[in-house]
Amino acid sequence: MKKLFFLLVVLSVIFAGCNHRAKQYFKQGNAKCDLQDYRGAIADYTKAIEINPKYEDAYVNRGNTKCDLQDYNGAIADYTKAIEIDPKDADAYNGRGIAKFDLRDYTGAIADHNTALEIDPKDADAYVNRGNAKCDLHDYTGGIADYSKAIEINPRFAGAYNYRGNVKRELQDYGGAIEDYNMAIEIDPELKEVYCNRGIAKYDLQDYRGAIADYTNSIEGNSKDAVAYYNRGLAKMKLGQKESACLDFSKAGELGDENAYELIKKYCQ
Repeated sequence: MKKLFFLLVVLSVIFAGCNHRAKQYFKQGNAKCDLQDYRGAIADYTKAIEINPKYEDAYVNRGNTKCDLQDYNGAIADYTKAIEIDPKDADAYNGRGIAKFDLRDYTGAIADHNTALEIDPKDADAYVNRGNAKCDLHDYTGGIADYSKAIEINPRFAGAYNYRGNVKRELQDYGGAIEDYNMAIEIDPELKEVYCNRGIAKYDLQDYRGAIADYTNSIEGNSKDAVAYYNRGLAKMKLGQKESACLDFSKAGELGDENAYELIKKYCQ
């Protein structure tokens, strides 16, 4: 009996030591992720999993990191493994849904986000992610409902306002779109993509000066925003600012927008 007890103690000590080592690798992986050393992070998460094959969080974080490297199939495999370990891991379902979305499996993404929300009905991110998938399937009503639910859960969710604004703009509700963009900017003035989106809505309302101001703000935040340059050029052309518009088209072309060269041929030769 004493030998059995001693053996159990030894095994317990060994297990605790292994678990500690696995956690160290996990923490190292997280730190490397923060530094955007994604391959280094994956190596550390893999070591943690080798020590503890049931390390659920390591699978989830390795999946997240693989998504950062656009290895979506690899990420799905990791999320699926985490779900096998814990079928109630909402983060794993949500992560797998995002990876499926990036692979354009929108129906599969919605199914995973549905499960995540069954587990955690207060997950605002899951509603936004599901809304994105619904919109890519042209279910705009469903998308708006999901973005609105995310906002109900978290009224300071700038991204949800931005996405909802995009759908309203798609539905030609330009005033409603601008209201949502205004709210997103009020919450997070550094979310520069919203300025470009609001500029598009203002352009559609023929508020060309307002559109130019928003595109300019977007460019100040991201000087490689080809869309903002292209659209600002269109708005300037509407106001008769041909020379300045052509400079914007040229910049958009340099940044990879091939359509800009067609406008240069048409207006700037």
